[in-house]
Amino acid sequence: MAKNNQYKSAREVIGFDDTWTLIIGIPVTSFLVPLIFFDASLSDGLIAYLPKWLISFMYTISYWILTRAFIIYIRQRLPQYNQSIKRIIFTVASIILCFIIVNIVMDVVQICLDIHEHPPGITDFDYHASSFTILLLVSTLYESVYIYYRWKKSILEAEQLRRENVESQLEGLKNQVNPHFLFNSLNTLAYIIPEDPERGVKFVQKLSKVYRYILEIRNQQLIVLNEELNFLNAYNFLLKERFGENLNITLDIPGDVRNYKIVPLSLQILFENAIKHNIISSEDPLLIEAWVEADRLFIRNNLQRKPQVMNSTRLGLQNIKNRYAFFTNKAVTITETNTHFIVSLPLILLTEKVEAAV
Repeated sequence: MAKNNQYKSAREVIGFDDTWTLIIGIPVTSFLVPLIFFDASLSDGLIAYLPKWLISFMYTISYWILTRAFIIYIRQRLPQYNQSIKRIIFTVASIILCFIIVNIVMDVVQICLDIHEHPPGITDFDYHASSFTILLLVSTLYESVYIYYRWKKSILEAEQLRRENVESQLEGLKNQVNPHFLFNSLNTLAYIIPEDPERGVKFVQKLSKVYRYILEIRNQQLIVLNEELNFLNAYNFLLKERFGENLNITLDIPGDVRNYKIVPLSLQILFENAIKHNIISSEDPLLIEAWVEADRLFIRNNLQRKPQVMNSTRLGLQNIKNRYAFFTNKAVTITETNTHFIVSLPLILLTEKVEAAV
């Protein structure tokens, strides 16, 4: 099992399964090198060519395997995009080191086999040229495939994030327009109208504002925090009418951060989750708080979970994470203690959106 995991790790670092590349590439390259660089010929037959092929094969397999090992080692330790320059420098250094190591070892092997004289007309330059050609061929092959692999992977990841972003927006929309929310709102309205018609009218206006906001932002990927807070005020009005003094909401958002951006409906999903999973009663009132610290928006509620047969799927929280991942490297953090549930959302600047899109 350990060997299998190690193989997967090496394959992932290389970017493809190079088994057949090794099986075919090494013999073919070693066969062609004497013909290209050492004026070898097949005129005397394949048997007469075999010794040259054998020596070329020993050099080629040594260069290839050692270069491959260096590439894997360097990429495992310098995998990030911002480490590319350092990775290239170390790769060039490893090619030179590979050349030195293989030539020292092969010189000893050739002396042992009594093959230490160059064929007529062949100089050290020819040997060095063939060696560096093999090294450059191998390193270029793996680097080209690796660049293609990363490019393809980045496209797939971007497409996945776009799909998850759309799905998350739809999920947020469903959370608001689901029958339960509408049913609870209409139930509350039915109680209000006979007691206070003017309050009933105001409730309808707030309900209309909530749904109008959802329709207006359905195609927006980011929304100004101030707009989201205006929507949240209308949404909170509906909640307060439903739960009364059993629900307390505190928003402490200074004006200087209200031009930052967040993903639409993220606050509503967090408020909805707090209400959905916690007991709200006169004996156990629910407190939801929101405040800003260091360019992050914190939402906290006291923890008094409802007895539930099934555990929460946390799909709403995952949707928020997915949408934020599309725009910024700053993570959405979730902290649960014995007394509180806290979610921290990064506040996004316009420049962050541009960088993420690139």
